[in-house]
Amino acid sequence: MALPTRHRFLLEGGGALSEVIVAYETWGRRDDHGDNAILICHALTGDSHAAGRAGPGHLAAGWWDPLIGPGRAIDTDRYFVVCANILGGCQGSTGPASPDPQSGLPYGSRFPVVSIRDMVRVQAALADEIGVSRWRSVIGGSMGGMQVLEWAVMYPERVRSVVPIATTVAATAQQIAYSMVQRSSIQLDPNWLGGDYYDQARGAGPTRGLANARALAQITYRSDEVFRERFGRNVVDPLDEFEPWQRFDVEGYLDYHGAKLARRFDANSYLVIAKAMDLHDLGRGRGGIRAALSRVSCPTLTMSITTDALYYPYQQEQIRDVLRSYGVHVEHAVIDSPHGHDAFLLETDQMAEPLTKFLAALD
Repeated sequence: MALPTRHRFLLEGGGALSEVIVAYETWGRRDDHGDNAILICHALTGDSHAAGRAGPGHLAAGWWDPLIGPGRAIDTDRYFVVCANILGGCQGSTGPASPDPQSGLPYGSRFPVVSIRDMVRVQAALADEIGVSRWRSVIGGSMGGMQVLEWAVMYPERVRSVVPIATTVAATAQQIAYSMVQRSSIQLDPNWLGGDYYDQARGAGPTRGLANARALAQITYRSDEVFRERFGRNVVDPLDEFEPWQRFDVEGYLDYHGAKLARRFDANSYLVIAKAMDLHDLGRGRGGIRAALSRVSCPTLTMSITTDALYYPYQQEQIRDVLRSYGVHVEHAVIDSPHGHDAFLLETDQMAEPLTKFLAALD
């Protein structure tokens, strides 16, 4: 489904969009009191298809399907669950590939910079349209967790609880550094054409740059232990005679994931979203991180991953500790996994129990 805004949408960093379309999916039904709604926030390359089978428009099953559904941790027999594709995305919501209403042509290089706060404001407008005045919980990991934190700070009266997973209150220098190299990979692709490549033949855009960006990101999403045990020093190409481009097994893995993303994702959207993540700073314009977190008053469940080398556990522990210092009820769960940052997508069995208990305690 898609939702047009009724008014010109002004952006935090300047600029505006004359129209915003929001693609979203829902599961379950709202109860008579309208207080059983849960918002799911997706990560960088996610979309609104958080649960369900593959089908038209969605070539894979929902990215959190093991957690969302009848009888699951986020029980669609009890809860009305909503997931929206973010502003700047490329899976139905307004983004760089969308037509500019003024010209009818894709925005391309003219698409403005958006922030996590802009994404949350769009979600709030969506909530108004579908009649949700207060979310029972807002839940998300990684960039989704950034949105969760902004919901708790921007709209404390509209959230009954929040669950930020494997995320941070502000992007660190290291996270921005990883992002810069990924974004540069796209911008240096000669087929990027300054962001205006939409009139090229299918597959002729900056696919190599996007694939390289994804390959680098994939390294940060997994741990040394996983790479060591899964690939070791195994090779794809025999090393009988040394040649410059003989591949190790891990290189084939990165090539696969890069090419897979390049087939389904828009390079300009990757640039826009990655920049929004770099800009994420809960304390910006609010007197700092502690002052921003002082606005949070609802029960919170934070989750960390033991081997996360992108959003380190100390970053979630900081959220926990500051909120507790303000008297907020905070529960903290640790996902013990070798899979690194991606464990929030993979270790759904470990996440299910604390999620189930946390949501049930709100009754």
